[in-house]
Amino acid sequence: MSERCSFPVPEGLVGERADAALARLLGISRTKAADLLDAGVATVNSQVLGKSDRLGDGILEVEISDAPGRDAEPSIPGGLTIIFEDEDLIVVDKPVGVAAHPSPGWTGPTVIGALAAGGLTLAAQGAAERQGIVHRLDVGTSGLMVVARSVDAYRGLKKAFKDRTVEKTYHALAQGHLDPTSGTIDAPIGRHPTADYRFAVTSEGRPSVTHYQVLEMMPSASLLEILLETGRTHQIRVHMSALRHPLVGDLTYGADPTLAARLGLSRQWLHAQRLAFTHPVTGRRVEVESPYPDDLDRALDVLRGEGAL
Repeated sequence: MSERCSFPVPEGLVGERADAALARLLGISRTKAADLLDAGVATVNSQVLGKSDRLGDGILEVEISDAPGRDAEPSIPGGLTIIFEDEDLIVVDKPVGVAAHPSPGWTGPTVIGALAAGGLTLAAQGAAERQGIVHRLDVGTSGLMVVARSVDAYRGLKKAFKDRTVEKTYHALAQGHLDPTSGTIDAPIGRHPTADYRFAVTSEGRPSVTHYQVLEMMPSASLLEILLETGRTHQIRVHMSALRHPLVGDLTYGADPTLAARLGLSRQWLHAQRLAFTHPVTGRRVEVESPYPDDLDRALDVLRGEGAL
């Protein structure tokens, strides 16, 4: 059995050696990428690629053969773990450092690429480079993502996210101690007026609503449970920064770099911990949870070791 997967070559990979580019795009080792290229199963615009060729602009196609069987919670290329899977959708636990889909300038692994490398087909809906993607997590955010495999699931999940019926629960570590310890942030978010790579609370932004509850207070920080009504880019990070309680490790939005260094964090402490929704095809309830990754766990251990309040 084999599957042929195709996606546009990200702008950031144009001109890269084919073996290095394929490894980054699919989230596999360079050796495995070289093996695929040596087998002649990868093409760009129907031209067979060699491992030392330079990747050109166009449509990359790769034939994945004999995909191995998977256990209930398998690990697939790119470090993803499948939490739930059926013929209509997949829920994955995304590690930090993996993007949802290819984009200009991104040369690292993607959820779409890793699933393709694992022999999984996705819904042929949406933009070519985002097929099956119904919501996203930042590269620097770990946790749960649902991806559509069938057209019906894609349409149903897109509607569910639009109607705000999907329950998205995040855990986050914010600097300082929030007062009150629970609340709602209702503040529009748009592009930052002077920094294109950032977002900000702005009167011209899109409506954005975040609910938070303090789970635990520690020296220097508070562990929060956060529920999102909306799903704006960087929403939690922007809202917490606007409260002057940026997420620990989130240097883009004003976090203290010395605290991040002390905790050994190289990214924001933010994890998509729980996802719950009605299956768009079967109508059954799907509820999944994800444990904290090691780097986030270690940061909590350090803070707790300094003495709980």
